[in-house]
Amino acid sequence: MNKVEIKIKEKDVNVRIDKLLLDYVENSSRTEIQNRLKEGNIVVNGDEVKPNYKVKLGDVIKVFEREVEDVDIIPEDLNLNIVYEDDNVAVVYKPSGMVVHPSAGHKSNTLVNGLMYALDSLSGINGEYRPGIVHRIDKDTSGLLMVAKNDVAHRDLSDQLKDKTVDRRYVALVHGEIPHNKGTIDAPIGRNKEKRQQMAVVDDGKNAVTHFNVLERFNGYTLIEAILETGRTHQIRVHMDYIGYPIVGDPVYGRKTKFVTDGQLLHAKTIGFTHPVSKERLSFSSELPEQFKTVLEELRLEKS
Repeated sequence: MNKVEIKIKEKDVNVRIDKLLLDYVENSSRTEIQNRLKEGNIVVNGDEVKPNYKVKLGDVIKVFEREVEDVDIIPEDLNLNIVYEDDNVAVVYKPSGMVVHPSAGHKSNTLVNGLMYALDSLSGINGEYRPGIVHRIDKDTSGLLMVAKNDVAHRDLSDQLKDKTVDRRYVALVHGEIPHNKGTIDAPIGRNKEKRQQMAVVDDGKNAVTHFNVLERFNGYTLIEAILETGRTHQIRVHMDYIGYPIVGDPVYGRKTKFVTDGQLLHAKTIGFTHPVSKERLSFSSELPEQFKTVLEELRLEKS
């Protein structure tokens, strides 16, 4: 396996490894380097380290090439709703029930299959299974996603996510009547120690911050706007369950509900970012899906 080998000199001492390697690994982003560190494709003195490791004088860093997987992703006409597109970026609406990118045993009918058909180019930084994908939303969450059409745009959008300058606003219906009008949940999220397929608030988890505003109250339910400061797996779902107000229809963290839903009532309504080339600030919003609207109509009738 080919590799890049770097020996740390005085000028690089005490720099985070994920930042340092941007100068040594061609066509890379900080997110990609962090992923490769987690995969074990980058080692220091023969050992795996975390992305926040600060290099020391004399450290030997080896960056191994990723093994090429046998990938055969077929473009599919999935009648995607492309909200915006130019030569560098796109914004797409993902319906509830659609997986974002292929995985082992699930290589068709994903958003990526549809993007490969609908768009003339996609970035390659995140690998062959995730072309163009800068960030994700869960299968049973609907709403808007940014898509990168080239690697320059991908790196810029990834940096905006890390710098917390992307505006990501969700609408969710939760169980219970939240008494206060706004709040912030600052609680680390990591893998559930007992149920490994789930995420949870854990002491050694990654920093996770969600802000929320109450939009409307019903009998036994609350409609909220959730604003992501960070982007951990299942973040809004875990955080709302953690404070005692799980999302309606959530098959993993939710409660039994009288409403028939196809997944959780969580919708990525608004996405705002700075265009990676023109530097113009862009913002897009989308309507709630029909099943979400139907539940709200029922609750409003009950309240009236």
